[in-house]
Amino acid sequence: MRFNITATLVACIISFLSSHSFADVVVIVNPSNSVSELNDKWLGAIFLGKKTKFPDGSSAVPIEQQPGTSARDKFNEKILEKNEGQLRAYWSQRIFTGKGQPPKTVNGSADVKKLVSENPVFIGYIDASEIDDTVKVIRKLE
Repeated sequence: MRFNITATLVACIISFLSSHSFADVVVIVNPSNSVSELNDKWLGAIFLGKKTKFPDGSSAVPIEQQPGTSARDKFNEKILEKNEGQLRAYWSQRIFTGKGQPPKTVNGSADVKKLVSENPVFIGYIDASEIDDTVKVIRKLE
């Protein structure tokens, strides 16, 4: 009996981690934004507060999801190449030295999509399953 419970628990954990780690995430902007794609370096610079503009010179305001969401974890890993602890340390230093504030954080993909759809200066990331015509995809993270 003990083996069955352990095997079931392990299977559940593996299933959770697989869906958590491999969800497709997309970077989005407002459909009226002239940007059609951004490379990882530019995206990282925007979300780390090193750039405040899109390549065309228009303002770029990043919107993040709250810590613990799979989209945030994937974005941080693929684009920022940092984990949550490293990001906390990074932003603590930037705040302390007066070099910047972290992006606005919202609950999840639906909130990011709503804000981005309402304002052409916002840029965010969402789960690919949330895509609709209210936003424009400029980068897909697989």
